[in-house]
Amino acid sequence: MVQQQLIDRCKSKDRVAQRALYDQYASMLYGCCLKYAPNKEEAQDILQDSFIIIFEKIKQFKNEGSFEGWCKRITINTALQRYRTANLYHIENENTIVDDAIDFDNSIKLDMVDMLAMIQQLPHRYQLVFSLYSLDGYSHKEISKMMEISVGTSKSNLSRARLRLQEMIKEWLIHNASDAS
Repeated sequence: MVQQQLIDRCKSKDRVAQRALYDQYASMLYGCCLKYAPNKEEAQDILQDSFIIIFEKIKQFKNEGSFEGWCKRITINTALQRYRTANLYHIENENTIVDDAIDFDNSIKLDMVDMLAMIQQLPHRYQLVFSLYSLDGYSHKEISKMMEISVGTSKSNLSRARLRLQEMIKEWLIHNASDAS
């Protein structure tokens, strides 16, 4: 079935088409959910909530831009909304920002599963900002609007996420070096 036909049938609440659309996009959107959730169970809940919203709002999709991008945006917003009310954001003075990027040694072989596990161990406020900025390419200005925080808080949380990830990567390297010997 062609994507446009599938979308049109979903707009008519065709259950077979909805299942086909779910099957086509679930794994990609689940990967997106994992970036914002502290564990797999939460990611599954976000995915389920996202598809409910996608099916409720599919008539609003106007075939402008990619459908995949539209679904991803709904999924990210669903994840953010879930945590927005949980008081996970940490307000920082903009003067305390440290602009440290993670320096990777090119010989480090850290797979995506290990990296995702580390990201999920971050405090939620750091995880959300890190994922939005580093993995999904949003600017600090966009993140501040999405999360209803200041640009300075976004920058500070990203900086602190990077520092924590550097520490986790160092621990991972030490652990894996001792396993190799």
